[in-house]
Amino acid sequence: MSNTLNRIDLRGQSSSEWTLPGLDAETDLPIAAVREILAQVARDGDQALLALTERFDGVLLDTLLVAPDQLAAAFDRLEPSLCDAMGLAADRVRAFHEHQLPSERSFELDGIGIETIHRPVESAGCYVPGGRAIYPSTVLMSAIPARVAGVDEVCVCVPPGPDGLVPDITLAAAHLAGVDRVHPIGGAHAIAAMAYGTNSVLPVDVIVGPGNNYVATAKRELSSEGIVKVPAAFAGPSEVVVIADASVDPSWAAADVILQAEHGPDGLGWFITWDGEVADRVADSITQQLSTAVRAEHIAATLGSNGYIALVDGPGEAIELANQIAPEHLQLMVTDPQPLVAQVRHAGEIFVGALSSAAIGDYAAGPSHVLPTARTARFGQALTVSDFLKEMHVVTVDAEGFDAVAPAVIALAEAENLDAHAEAIRIRQTSGSA
Repeated sequence: MSNTLNRIDLRGQSSSEWTLPGLDAETDLPIAAVREILAQVARDGDQALLALTERFDGVLLDTLLVAPDQLAAAFDRLEPSLCDAMGLAADRVRAFHEHQLPSERSFELDGIGIETIHRPVESAGCYVPGGRAIYPSTVLMSAIPARVAGVDEVCVCVPPGPDGLVPDITLAAAHLAGVDRVHPIGGAHAIAAMAYGTNSVLPVDVIVGPGNNYVATAKRELSSEGIVKVPAAFAGPSEVVVIADASVDPSWAAADVILQAEHGPDGLGWFITWDGEVADRVADSITQQLSTAVRAEHIAATLGSNGYIALVDGPGEAIELANQIAPEHLQLMVTDPQPLVAQVRHAGEIFVGALSSAAIGDYAAGPSHVLPTARTARFGQALTVSDFLKEMHVVTVDAEGFDAVAPAVIALAEAENLDAHAEAIRIRQTSGSA
């Protein structure tokens, strides 16, 4: 039996008695260090970006902007099969988000008409992680929704490689997604650059994209300053909860626990079942798969600290446990999953059925894989076109509408001691222009 994942037996306990590990990421956030980085970028601009890139990435950059013509050139250098795969993913992401576009709506009540319209923000910044892996998929999943929303200017920040360059496949993805500018900058300082602006990086209105705890904390800190919009969800290290019964091949369930742990440290991986034999088989399969995994060291480190196999009394308790974890990815690999879907309250994305691996969601299902982590699925959601749109209301009042509400407006204004508000209504009543 594997000891890679920590075993938790919750059978015979009510959910109110559960004490769950691995859910206190909030206390471990590097807030002080991030604030220091933000202040340095705000003060020193490009000079800070160059110094911090050398400090964290070990690279002394010549420029903070990739030449625009390099995006198309990188795409042309890719293997045709890889271009086709990326094109398929881009098409599916674009089609889904075009389906998400809101319709304009009209409402009328007693002479007051309200039209709901949507306008995109003018600029958006997309953060794409780097370091242990390359994520062209994140370029597609963050920049395409922005373009579909109608954003004028889209930039991408991505950590440079050891040679100081952005990998061709990432630049190719930026070309496919219609990105305007790519900056070889990573970490919290990249988030600061997009928020404050520097000589090389234009400030943006919205910052999106996943990252490590430094990146996610930087977004949260800058959002609180009120200078840039950041979706409420904390898009940090990756998480998965897999719920399975005996109907599923244990190697499939094990693979899906492993795949999110492959992203690296600080993530979260849970396997939940009510069948002890299933738990044992999945644990053994995880051990077996780790023995040949290319990124076994990263996977084992994540699962060793934040990986759990939980035994519960039944499907209802499994969903209640998942709701308390509020994971980024939730997989329901059971005989009859639909009744369980109805009980899910907190998850970034739900994958239903044995074939619905979160790996498909990461690349080609269509919805953005930028999802809430660190339990922010309790109130946050996946990145959508709405994150790049502002809803506005156009209000038109005719004489009937004015007469219908005028007495109430005067009464409420006087109750709040705002006489100028009331007078704005009275003057229209007395002049007869209404």
